[in-house]
Amino acid sequence: MSASGGTKAIVAALAANLAIAASKFVAFLFSGSSSMLAESVHSLADSGNQALLLVGGKRAEREATPQHPFGYGRERYIYAFLVSIVLFSVGGMFAIYEGYEKIKHPHELEHWYWPVGVLIFAIIAEGFSFRTAIKESNQIRGKESWTDFVRHAKAPELPVVLLEDLGALVGLILALGGVGLALATGDGVWDGIGTLCIGILLIVIALVLAVETKSLLLGEAAGADQVRKIEAAAVDGDTVTRVIHMRTLHLGPDELLVAAKVAVQHDDTAAEIATAIDAAESRIREAVPIARVIYLEPDIYSEAEAAKGPDPEATPGGPTPHPADH
Repeated sequence: MSASGGTKAIVAALAANLAIAASKFVAFLFSGSSSMLAESVHSLADSGNQALLLVGGKRAEREATPQHPFGYGRERYIYAFLVSIVLFSVGGMFAIYEGYEKIKHPHELEHWYWPVGVLIFAIIAEGFSFRTAIKESNQIRGKESWTDFVRHAKAPELPVVLLEDLGALVGLILALGGVGLALATGDGVWDGIGTLCIGILLIVIALVLAVETKSLLLGEAAGADQVRKIEAAAVDGDTVTRVIHMRTLHLGPDELLVAAKVAVQHDDTAAEIATAIDAAESRIREAVPIARVIYLEPDIYSEAEAAKGPDPEATPGGPTPHPADH
């Protein structure tokens, strides 16, 4: 996995969640708090999620094969999508069920110092994990806002860990509030309400992750800055005079497919055009190192044809055929 995959952040989150899950479960056994049970399952689900991300990163490193000529880079997207499903089903739905049962059948907390002490420890541990994820993300986030970073990041691991850690911290605060109100009022319903809120929070985060990773699975283009660099590098002003049109597609977080039709001089020889295309590919790879699969088609630029605009029929996913055409 590349550095941008945030392996350090994943390992930090995994270690923190395993320790926290064990401590939460012990607190649940002593106190009977449904918030603690929901939080322990949440931490176990998070641990499984981080393990999935590590497995996805490892499998994505496999070499391309004749059956999969573009490699396995998208495995990282698939495993990130699985994470959102696990977070939704195991974490969110279980917490909602447990919260509903506790509201319906409340009981007083026993040995209150166990859940309170574990929650404070967990908040500190998750805080360190969240700090690591923020530090790793800042290395590649640049000037983007956090919202834009989560939406536009091509490597799914860091956004996943960031949202998981954020959800864990907010969930712990909700659990602490539920336990505190249950102790203050002597009414165990508050513990159930805190558990219910944790479940709703996890489902919201899971839905956000599902939407973002689905977009990556469908295939996203290069960023605007990368597109500008590729277009500038393709043109040499001599043989290759302009980019007529171009398509880009992320085959994985660290691998970009570039397909473009470029304009060449009408009186250039085939040998000159071939040399110019090779040079253009080298310049593109130098400008955008992740552009590893490049296909450039030479053509003669026509202002009359360009004035007609792009041909929608030549675009994948273009207009739906009229029923009469079938």
